[in-house]
Amino acid sequence: MQHLRRRRVYLTLFLALLLQLLPWSGFMLNIKPDFLLLVLLFWLLRAPQICNIGVAWTAGVFMDLINGDLFGVNALAYALTAFLAVMYQRRLILFTVLQQSGYVFLLLFVNQIILLLLKTFTGSEYFGWTYFVPSISGILLWYVVLHSRLSIHSMARQ
Repeated sequence: MQHLRRRRVYLTLFLALLLQLLPWSGFMLNIKPDFLLLVLLFWLLRAPQICNIGVAWTAGVFMDLINGDLFGVNALAYALTAFLAVMYQRRLILFTVLQQSGYVFLLLFVNQIILLLLKTFTGSEYFGWTYFVPSISGILLWYVVLHSRLSIHSMARQ
């Protein structure tokens, strides 16, 4: 049973990585959520014994390689976001859907701020207010997932 769950977690992380690789352009590029981070947060909150901070760091390294960013920027941001997610993991299952969505929005926003600070220190150009739009589209996607059969509450009953 544990082997099947581990396989499911890594398969969904791989699929999220493939979604990141899709050739987004135009308006969709500006609102594209961080699919890998969303799946990481889902599994960090649902199965922290399988998906942990080390997995988040490894996923961040893959994102650095995909985006061509300075090596370790996404890895550090993902690891810090994963740490914040795991800190309140046990309490979050007791939250309502709206409270869970608010917490995940804060995690997505914190990840964006960490990336913004790190990219600013490395000499990147100025990012406008549209830099934070993926956090909003990410929370909308999270809300859809919570209302699907993949929700944390329905999986906790199994």
